[in-house]
Amino acid sequence: MIREIVIYPDKRLKEISKPVENFDEELHTLLDDMYETMIAKNGVGLAAIQVGVPLRVLIINVPVETESEDPREQQPKENTLEVINPVILEAEGKTRYQEGCLSVPGYFEEVERHKAVRIEYQDRYGKKYIIDDDDFLAIALQHEMDHLDGKVFVEKLSLLKRKKFEKEWKKRLKNK
Repeated sequence: MIREIVIYPDKRLKEISKPVENFDEELHTLLDDMYETMIAKNGVGLAAIQVGVPLRVLIINVPVETESEDPREQQPKENTLEVINPVILEAEGKTRYQEGCLSVPGYFEEVERHKAVRIEYQDRYGKKYIIDDDDFLAIALQHEMDHLDGKVFVEKLSLLKRKKFEKEWKKRLKNK
């Protein structure tokens, strides 16, 4: 089921998500719905809070090269990384990457992140894993984990860029 995306500046995006304790059918439905929603909205990642659920759950599906225009072939469900209760064990280096967000549709800006991360997380059944990455996945994980801590990527912008964004965003929301 495709769920509604929470759009900035909705106060729910400021909420700090709670750890998942029950790895049950309800969680599995949430994860499946998040995948459907992310694909429908042309996203690469999605945190549960972005669909109004304050749990430490996120998904990422980095598109693969394919001749097909079908998003389900570019981002097959089996390639979806389901990350529950993530914790950064190590982070090093710095990099800049142009980011966008389903909760801030149509806005893209360069953001500084750690170049490499090591993260411990659980899957939909509660099994623990560790992932190391120093590529796009590292950026996406940090972006989505910020959501779990009540932060949106625009908060990482310089004061000047942030003020410009806020002014443009208010105008855009008003004209909808």
